[in-house]
Amino acid sequence: MKKTEIVICLGSSCFSRGNKMTIKVIQDYLTENNLKDKIYFHGAHCLGKCDKGPLLQIGGKTYENITSDNVVHLLNSIFGEK
Repeated sequence: MKKTEIVICLGSSCFSRGNKMTIKVIQDYLTENNLKDKIYFHGAHCLGKCDKGPLLQIGGKTYENITSDNVVHLLNSIFGEK
């Protein structure tokens, strides 16, 4: 089974604007929803759209202005709310 890839931008701009906290929220979400076997979650140095960050890519699609407050809603919309 192919895992869905989630890439969080760890470039200095996205990281300083909140992706540091968003990492923990995503890790907790994946654990609580038993998705760790189905998701490949990792960081990237820069996704190249610093002015639109913090950025997150899920399955190749880029999402902009991601925060620890709105990321759970995004994940629920993609992976289904439990």
